[in-house]
Order: sequence, then structure tokens, then C-alpha cells
Amino acid sequence: MGAPVVAADEPERIGPFTKAQWAGAVVVGGIGLLSAAFMAVVAVRFLLSTDPLRDFLQTYPGEYHLPEGAPVGFPSWLGWQHFFNVFLMVLIIRSGLQVRTEKRPMAFWTPRKNPNGKVSLALWFHQSLDILWLVNGVIFVVLLFASGQWMRVIPTSWEVFPNALSAVLQYISLDWPTENGWVNYNSVQQIAYFTTIFVAAPLAAITGARMTKLWPQDAKRLNRLYPIEWARAVHFPTMLYFCLFIFVHVVLVFATGALRNLNHMYAAQGSTDPNAYADNWAGFWIFFASMVVIAGAWIAARPLILAPIARLFGTVSAR
Repeated sequence: MGAPVVAADEPERIGPFTKAQWAGAVVVGGIGLLSAAFMAVVAVRFLLSTDPLRDFLQTYPGEYHLPEGAPVGFPSWLGWQHFFNVFLMVLIIRSGLQVRTEKRPMAFWTPRKNPNGKVSLALWFHQSLDILWLVNGVIFVVLLFASGQWMRVIPTSWEVFPNALSAVLQYISLDWPTENGWVNYNSVQQIAYFTTIFVAAPLAAITGARMTKLWPQDAKRLNRLYPIEWARAVHFPTMLYFCLFIFVHVVLVFATGALRNLNHMYAAQGSTDPNAYADNWAGFWIFFASMVVIAGAWIAARPLILAPIARLFGTVSAR
């Protein structure tokens, strides 16, 4: 008799593919993206060398003049608001992903006055952060309009669109537009900030509220007009938008003059000269300290730490 045939072990899969298949897909995809990026740079640089595109860049350099009386620079409250927003957003994304992927929650939270409002501890944390984020956002918008800073993030001219196209072409060509956010954002930045503050943030709030137990479940007509399926279909892509915005924002902050940009937002220091404060590390160290705080909060956001806090507002129970 021959030796028994031993079946080969099935390779471990992550989703539909094995680890080796995922690695191959990442390598092939990365090469494809780099090739496409290289061709885009070459093509755009060629186009910008032609007379029509050179004239276009001269007419629309990437930004337009702000209205008369627009503030220059960043007040200190804006730096604090920026930190609180980043702090809350990072934890909101973390807790939101945990809620989305958690199969069997380890702990639950129940409000004292509503025994039927039992939710997982992760969901309680996520929604509590949402409330703090909304309060911070309302304060931010009020200060934005009270101080005139709104003129820096809300387009005030139709020239924003051709200037945005000009800035995009300059970014793709790797001959990036001159950056000095202390004085004025380029039009791509302005559109991105406007979209984030006045479109994505309200969408996240409205869709998130629809999925909470605070939503009036007995309002049948309202629920028909705004079904929970719509909220779920929009809420997660909105979170992905925030992740993409944060990634691109951080990359450009460091790629277009890290020390200068960090001084603007974290140390409230700047100048009309885009090369000023290039050797000042104040903003960097404040930024570094803020990242340590955020990392510490990320690590601390565990049931052992969250449960005592949650008990101040309700009852915490095990699975």
C-alpha cells in the first residue's frame, strides 16, 4: 500500500484572497498607480508649456484676492479649535470603525432613565464624542463668522473655480503653487475647507443622528421620508471622505513647508512673507505634544478606562 495522501493546508485568506494574493495585488496596483502618476505629470507639464495654458496660469495663478477687510493670520482660538477637532475626529473614526466591525461587544451601556436604550460601550463612546464634536463645531462656526475668518474658507468669487483648476494643474505638474496660508489659501484649499466644514460635517451629523436611539422612532412619516438605510449609506462614505481629507491635508502641510505651516496653525505665528518663520520650531513642538496626547487617548480608549466614565452617565454591564 502506498503512503496516505495528506491534503495540503488551505492557505489563510483575508476576505476573498490569500495573503500572497493580496501582496501581489498591492505590488501590481502600486506599480500601476506610480505609472499613471508619472504619465499624468509628464502630460500636464507638457500642456503647461503651451501658450494657452501659460496664459491661463498668468490669469488664474491659483488664488484670488479676498474681500477688503479680510483678516490676515490665525487667532489663537483657531489653533485650539484645530487641536480639539483633530483630537475628536481621530477618536470618532477609531470608535466608528470599532462599532462597524465589532461582532460581540464586551460591555454595554444603558441610560438610567431608559432601560430600553441599551447600546454597546463602543457605540456610547462614539456618540458621546459626536456630541462633543458638534459642540466644538458650533463654537467654531460662531467664532468663524464673528471674527471674519469665514472669508478665508467660503468662496466669495466665481474666480475660485478657474483658480482651483489652475492650482490642481500646478500640483500635478509638481511645480506647486506658492503657499502662504497666513495670508490666503489657494482655491483648492478653500473649496476643500468649505466642503469639509459646511457639507461633510453637517452630513455626518445628520446621518449620525438618524442612527441613534434619540431619533423619534414613532414618527412614521418622518422615517419614511428619511429612512435609516439612507443614513447608513451616506454616513460611512462621509467618514471615508474625512479620512482622505486628513491624509491629504497632513501630506500637504509637511510637503509645502512644515515648520511654517505648523507655526500658522499651532503657534499662531506667521508673516505676509511666505518664507518667514521657516526656522522657528515652536509650532512643531506644540504639534508634537498634541500628537502625543492624541496617541495616548487612542491607547486609553479601552473598556477598562471607558467604563468608569460611562458609569457617571448610566449603567455599564458585561456581555
